[in-house]
Amino acid sequence: MEKRSIKYYIISILSLGLIIVSSLNIQAQDNTLSRKEKKEGWELLFNGNDFTGWRGVNKKSFPSKGWRVKEGTITCTVESGGSIITLEKYGNFELEWDWKLVTPGANSGLKYFVNERKKDKGGYGFGVEYQMLDNPEHNRNSIGAAYDLYPAFPGTKPNKLGEWNHSRVVSLNGKVEHWLNGKKILEYDRFSDDFKQKVADSKFKNEKNFGRHDDGHILLQDHSSEVYFKNIKVRGL
Repeated sequence: MEKRSIKYYIISILSLGLIIVSSLNIQAQDNTLSRKEKKEGWELLFNGNDFTGWRGVNKKSFPSKGWRVKEGTITCTVESGGSIITLEKYGNFELEWDWKLVTPGANSGLKYFVNERKKDKGGYGFGVEYQMLDNPEHNRNSIGAAYDLYPAFPGTKPNKLGEWNHSRVVSLNGKVEHWLNGKKILEYDRFSDDFKQKVADSKFKNEKNFGRHDDGHILLQDHSSEVYFKNIKVRGL
């Protein structure tokens, strides 16, 4: 058996330590902002520990069921507690988040420009929805689409079930972009005549000023599917 020097074992131990530290650093990056991101004006919408900054739709409090923090993620369970929204509203913004689905046919979404209806006691939340679902078909209700309005570009596919996806929405002076895993998958103008017609042809035709408010809440949808969110961050433009 080959003899190993003390120096060899010291180097091996140090190398193992570096690997462990590197692994821990990668994990620690979730739900945090770098110095560069802070200078650029990014803010976290989820701190990795609790639901600070969120509440139920048309509620002053957070839902008592349906949501929990699990291993540094916002987890939507199947208990149907209702969708949740940010306390703050956003107009011109850049939004990023990571998400994953774990069950076949899972369905969820993230909405923006959400404005609550004063007389509505339900927890639906009306706003433009970035579709997140296990659906390979190409239509206006498929992955990455602006739900019931615009389909994502042909060929848009998420990662496999159980794997993380990275999404991004950019909204600037009416121009909106949807991104998925580093690729732009949709763009539209919410102040255009085309958008008005799309709304008129959709299930939202009776919702006043749908998608055209100056600002609105960001919403995570409860659609009775198990969904995981992390690294949710936003900055004003």
